Amino acid sequence: MKPYFSGLYFNNTLNLAPLYHIKQLWKEAYNTRSSRLKLLGATIVIVIIVNLLPSFFKHIERRTDGVVLHDRLLALLPSYDLSVPIFILIWSMGLLMMWRGLYNPKVCISYIWTLNFVCIARFITISVVKLNPPIGLVPLIDPSTSVFYGHTFITKDLFFSGHTATMVLVYLHLQKRSDKLIALICAIVLAVLLLIQHIHYSIDIMAAPFFVYGCWRLTKWLGLQ
Repeated sequence: MKPYFSGLYFNNTLNLAPLYHIKQLWKEAYNTRSSRLKLLGATIVIVIIVNLLPSFFKHIERRTDGVVLHDRLLALLPSYDLSVPIFILIWSMGLLMMWRGLYNPKVCISYIWTLNFVCIARFITISVVKLNPPIGLVPLIDPSTSVFYGHTFITKDLFFSGHTATMVLVYLHLQKRSDKLIALICAIVLAVLLLIQHIHYSIDIMAAPFFVYGCWRLTKWLGLQ
């Protein structure tokens, strides 16, 4: 009996080791008051933003003073429903970022703070740049819509592209070269899919990396990591 229980204990220890390692990493990374405040601040801000999103998107969707842009690139592309591959790309890279972030607390908190700034930037740009959806838009079917958009399909959250911003954000925070290469390829593919589905104007997608990079640099400058 003794070898059996010894082996069982050993196996359980092996199974719990990664969780213990993650816990220790986070304890070591946030063992000071200032570092804990950064973590708490990031959490509070993202919770506030998530709760504001449904009412904000409902507000912008009711606007009647938006304009339709003449996008030559979109005019050349066919319009198809590519919701499934778009969903797979975004959520796969999101899960990869989450997994890598568990083992790198500072990168994880930098990601959350940068995401906060990106969301705030989108609040501002969407409010100022009033656009109506592109001609030929095909509704994007994504389970996250019911959480962030308040069970309503939103078409006027255009400038700049949140989907593209998310992929660029992941690319900037991944550390391994292979991860970054995968994220870059996925970001390019996603941009093409979004254009084919006519969810965004080309300017929405091209502008996203610049805004995200600026928010990322702001996070670093403020030391929020």
